[in-house]
Amino acid sequence: MEPKYSTEQKVFIFEENENTSQSLAVSIPEVLDPQYGMYVWPCAVVLAQYIWTHREELKHKTVLELGAGVGLPGVVAASCGAKVTLSDSAELPLCLENCRRSCEANSLAHVSVLGLTWGEISPDLLLLPALDVILGSDVFYEPEDFESILVTIAFLLRKNPKAQFWTTYQERSADWSIEAALHRWKLRCVDIPLERFNANKAQLAGSTLPGSHVVQMMVITLKTEDGGL
Repeated sequence: MEPKYSTEQKVFIFEENENTSQSLAVSIPEVLDPQYGMYVWPCAVVLAQYIWTHREELKHKTVLELGAGVGLPGVVAASCGAKVTLSDSAELPLCLENCRRSCEANSLAHVSVLGLTWGEISPDLLLLPALDVILGSDVFYEPEDFESILVTIAFLLRKNPKAQFWTTYQERSADWSIEAALHRWKLRCVDIPLERFNANKAQLAGSTLPGSHVVQMMVITLKTEDGGL
């Protein structure tokens, strides 16, 4: 018997600061049962805001979201014209189902949902199309998972050398950093100031997020021999 849990639709409205005629509303079904934790986290809203401000360059680009959960960033990218695949762990079918529910709520029938487990070079990972942008919201959550997620990111960037990994993470401890791990995997990280894309606010997209949480935005790419992008 399938577990019963209640969902709640949360609407996020992204607007252009100087031209309010341009806006996007997306609806995300959140699972209220705390056992599943399938709801929008502060990092997701910040990443979605970055995507919204870069929507023109994302049109017709091929995008993969890792660890999508409820899929807000990927849904925003798809709503802005990108060709999107949402992914989460193949071992978490409820998360994958919630990705599908988010697509249905926003009439995004063309968005694919795929089970990809971090650290595993699976047939589905190998069969992905050429990628332009990889998304990851709060994927650097548990330090013990850093290596697994970086195995996947490094594999995808080496397979797609011109691709970029757009990611947000929430500062939870001063005791750990991903910098050393990025160096080991020969990855380059550029910090993006939140004020550059109007995300230096406690409330974004008509929500109460990110609140008081400290969120960082980064663009990660392969290191090149000359040290540039």
